Amino acid sequence: MENENITDSISEDCLELKRAYDKCFNKWFPEEFLRGSKKDSCAPIFKEYQACVKKAAKAIDLDLGELEEDVLGTNKEKKTSNEDLKGKEKS
Repeated sequence: MENENITDSISEDCLELKRAYDKCFNKWFPEEFLRGSKKDSCAPIFKEYQACVKKAAKAIDLDLGELEEDVLGTNKEKKTSNEDLKGKEKS
């Protein structure tokens, strides 16, 4: 049975791509990834969905610049992680 609780997307135009990606991911993750496969068979669908979301965000003047910035493995990641740790120590 299809998952009836799939949430909406940023745009009606992206909804079918989101549903296709969610369906693919929900199959891929337990059947492939958790069994050791490194091949992401859902990547092509995700790229299409991501492009649609970016286009929809731009249409409503939503700035995705910070989301597109590479942080992993950079000094910014280390700085953010250290700031998070300092904040937890004060709590």
